[in-house]
Parts: sequence; C-alpha cells; structure tokens
Amino acid sequence: MRRRQALDEAITSYVNLERDLTDNIELIELGEQENDADVVAEAETALEALKGEAQKREVAALLSGEADANDSYLEIHAGAGGTESQDWAQMLMRMYTRWAEHRGFKVETIGISQGEEAGIKSASLIIKGPSAYGWLKSESGVHRLVRISPFDSAARRHTSFASVSAFPVIDESIDITIEDKDVRIDTYRASGAGGQHVNTTDSAVRITHVPSGIVVQCQNERSQHKNRATAWSMLRARLYEAELQRREEEAQAEAAAKSEIGWGHQIRSYVLQPYQMVKDLRTGVESSNPSAVLDGDIDAFIEAALAQRVHGDGGQQIEDLE
Repeated sequence: MRRRQALDEAITSYVNLERDLTDNIELIELGEQENDADVVAEAETALEALKGEAQKREVAALLSGEADANDSYLEIHAGAGGTESQDWAQMLMRMYTRWAEHRGFKVETIGISQGEEAGIKSASLIIKGPSAYGWLKSESGVHRLVRISPFDSAARRHTSFASVSAFPVIDESIDITIEDKDVRIDTYRASGAGGQHVNTTDSAVRITHVPSGIVVQCQNERSQHKNRATAWSMLRARLYEAELQRREEEAQAEAAAKSEIGWGHQIRSYVLQPYQMVKDLRTGVESSNPSAVLDGDIDAFIEAALAQRVHGDGGQQIEDLE
C-alpha cells in the first residue's frame, strides 16, 4: 500500500506539472496575441515557479530504490589517528544530526563509544523520517578533514579520516534468514560517562555474522534483551543493504562513476586550512562555506550524488522549461 501510494503521488505530480506547463504556455501565447504584457509576465512567473517544483520532483524521483522510503541506520567510525580522528568523527555525527533536524527527522542514538581524550571512536544512530535511507545512502564512504589541529600545541596542519555507513531499517515483511551457526553473540559492560551512567551489568550486545564479517552492536538500553533485539534488527538491515549493494554493483559494473564503499576510498574532503572548501570527489560539487556544511547544509552534495547513481552524471540537471 505504501508503494502504491508513492506511485500514485508521483504520477499525479507529473500530470499536474504537464498540465500547468501547457496552460501557462497557452496563456503566454494568448497574452502575446492580445498584447497583454501583464498576462505574459504572470505566466512567465508561474513557469519559473514550475521549474523549481520540477527540479524538486526530479530529485524526489531519484529516491526510487527498493528501500529508499525506509528509515536509516547510520554508523560513524573514527579512522587511525587517535584524538584527531575521534574528534572528526564527532563533528560528522553532529553534521548528520543537524541535517536530520533541519528536515524534521528524528535521531536516536543506539550506541556510542567515547574517545579517550575527546570525540568518539564510533557511533550508531537511527534516523527516522520520510526516505531517510534514500537520502543518506550516498553518504557511505570515507570523509577526510584537513585543519590546524586544536590538540597540537605546535599548531600544525593535520589530516583526519572517518568512515560513514548508512543502511536501511527493514520491517518484518522482508525475510532475512540468518542461521544460528553463522553468528557469534558477545555481551559486555556498556561504557558511559561515569557515575550513575555506567551500567553495572553486561547489558551491551555485539553480534558478528561470520560469513560476511559484519559486526553490529547496541548498548543504548540497560536491558540486555532490548539491546539484543536492536542488534538483531541492525544485523538483518546490514545483510539486506549488502544484498542491495551487490545488485547495484552488478547492474552498474561498467559505470566508471560507480560509488565504492570501503576504507581508503574518499568520497568527500573538508578543508578548513590553509583555505576553506568542501569538495565531493565523486561529483565535483564544492562549497566554500565549510561552517554551513558542518552545520548540516549537505543537500547539494546528496542530490548530486543521487543523480550520479541514476544518470552517471552528477551535474545532470533538469532542462529549462521553455
């Protein structure tokens, strides 16, 4: 029913755009025949608004994957480099949290591993909102930061890395079979900020899927039962996303612009010194305002990456309406 509703809305939107385009073109022709400049100007203004609406619909049409409409898990892991990379991982977590908040999405923390001095070693989030996974799926990859380190007394420039992984939240209607012999379940004591926040029981759960090497963990709840249930849901989602990725890689095996997910494959660079620029290495999209980007203004990067996945051209945009 959700799929049918989405298709109905897409078709209705297209029909309305086509109708409004035809009506306004006819209105311009009529105004020119009657020498009525006001009518022509009004129709041209309507066409400009229609162009903007068409561009929005084009981006929305890119979110047509099998699980694009679903909520999304988001995992962030600091790379090698200790405090520098851990601080960068925390900056990325804030960036995606702010992006989600700007869209009215809800963000929940499933688990977080704090750094020794600052930042985080890793974090697992769930982002709930319309097509959350569709928007975030192209963010998977390695993100690189170049800046003057606030942790270096000599004020030297440092390069830090962190990886981001997005995978869809799936419901019970999707059958993912996991054999008991293929998984290893470990429990451990959840880490916290200290004092009353430290859990005194082994409530945190880590599940390893041996054949694929996928590891998920949850320590958000004090109940081991709840953490175990969440971890199983995450594992099912990771296996499902891996299958979707495999299909996409097979379908786009010859596409030179295919986005790979793997450590060492940088998708975006954030340079704060000696100059200020954020550049997506897949699409070439740039921003000279890193502060805004790190505050969640990443839509331009996401939209270009989505277009590239579909068209193979991140710069492809809708043709001007004439």
